[in-house]
Amino acid sequence: MISKINSVGLNGIEGYFIQAETDVSPGLPAFELVGLPDSAVKESKERIRTAMKHSGFRIPGKRIVVNLAPAGIKKEGAYLDFPIAVGILLSSEQIPEYSLDDTAFFGELSLDGSLRPVKGALPMAICAYQQGIKRLFLPKENAVEASIVTGLEVYGVESLFQLLAHLSGESPLTPETADIDALFSRARLGGPDFAEVKGQASAKRALEVAAAGGHNVLLIGPPGSGKTMLAQRLPSILPDLSFEEALEVTKVHSIAGKLSPEQPLVVRRPFRNPHHTVSAAGLSGGGSNPRPGEVSLAHHGVLFLDELPEFRKDALEILRQPLEDGSVSITRTADTHTYPCQVMLIASMNPCPCGFYGDKSHSCTCASHQIKKYLGKVSGPLLDRIDLHIEVSAVPYEDLERKPETAESSAQIQERVNRAREVQRSRYQGTGIYCNARLTPALMEQYCSLGEAESLLMKQAFESLGLSARAHNRILKVARTIADLAQSADIRAEHLAEAIQYRSLDRKFWA
Repeated sequence: MISKINSVGLNGIEGYFIQAETDVSPGLPAFELVGLPDSAVKESKERIRTAMKHSGFRIPGKRIVVNLAPAGIKKEGAYLDFPIAVGILLSSEQIPEYSLDDTAFFGELSLDGSLRPVKGALPMAICAYQQGIKRLFLPKENAVEASIVTGLEVYGVESLFQLLAHLSGESPLTPETADIDALFSRARLGGPDFAEVKGQASAKRALEVAAAGGHNVLLIGPPGSGKTMLAQRLPSILPDLSFEEALEVTKVHSIAGKLSPEQPLVVRRPFRNPHHTVSAAGLSGGGSNPRPGEVSLAHHGVLFLDELPEFRKDALEILRQPLEDGSVSITRTADTHTYPCQVMLIASMNPCPCGFYGDKSHSCTCASHQIKKYLGKVSGPLLDRIDLHIEVSAVPYEDLERKPETAESSAQIQERVNRAREVQRSRYQGTGIYCNARLTPALMEQYCSLGEAESLLMKQAFESLGLSARAHNRILKVARTIADLAQSADIRAEHLAEAIQYRSLDRKFWA
């Protein structure tokens, strides 16, 4: 008897449909797996044999052939254990006849017949729904995550024996459900707030501009000036994640194995803070079995690189293209995996090795060649991709003594950011652009035009700061954001002047 069991595989963050076709027929006992299985899939034969034995099922003393269709795509991972085992049980008539045309299975089997959770349950569930699947059976630990997909009956299964009890009607399983509204309500509870930051009014203003336009930021200042504290609070003034954005972020975290049954949906904008010893593959993604890196785990959120010059040069340079494209592609011999990475990059660094160059209260002990060598660790092309270079000075004593209630809260700043983002969404509707940082040259020509006075100011800044063409465009994008915060249809001289001041570090440190 031939059975066909539906399942789903993963390619990057997208799922693809698989059918496990099983034939149990007379002949010398054998168990053959075909359809480009990798080593993990091939090893499933022994897991399935032992799991069936310990679950009270018999192993057919016949020739078993399992074809994983489509045969032209390589199958990776242990998530096919479950559908292969169900196919064998159905073909050998050990489970009752049950209509499985609109049902799918995936999960890893333990030797005792229980099911282990797998990575990527959410993207696989989304793919199953898109293929017309109505019921999905998967490990219990993955059930809440998959139940986020509305219109799909999701059943969490603990073992092969429990599945038999469900199919026979002896002990029916209850579909899992997820309270999406409750999950999103948690996102509004607590978290770091800008009201806790004393002083640094200019840096807060710059981060507000960055949040309003989705711009990349470099914070530069002495140790203890609050660079890390400011960066950690940036997500609190970004617009709340929409459900569609939350799904995209959760898919990346799902395949990376970063989700838990208690938090199956990422409802806050991610904030990733990798250590400076991270490898290029750890930052951008990769490995023999490709996995998303830190830049993809920060998708729709913030990637914070503290002590920027201390990162490996190859790791930093590999970020240049992903920051431009909003995605990273990892090519291997058999396949190419693409992961999204539309992130806000925020980096921090000291102005010199000792950290006190330009500080009024401490003397710098670094020689000029040491400062030049230290700053030279960050390449010009990478700096060009950072829109705002912000000088963060040491906090004066008077600001430290100021009452916290006098500072603006993140909620107040977020209101202005949301208004500016709404202007941008309305302006760029239908273009696929959602913020000023992603403007194309054609859209810049249309929406970032300058008057005569503004053009003269831009020319003077370009020549005096020695800016590149990319830096010129970054200034225009930031000026467009400042104008949006001011609810101005045109970019005025004051907007442009503020945007230019956020590139003043080009002259001060890298000239």
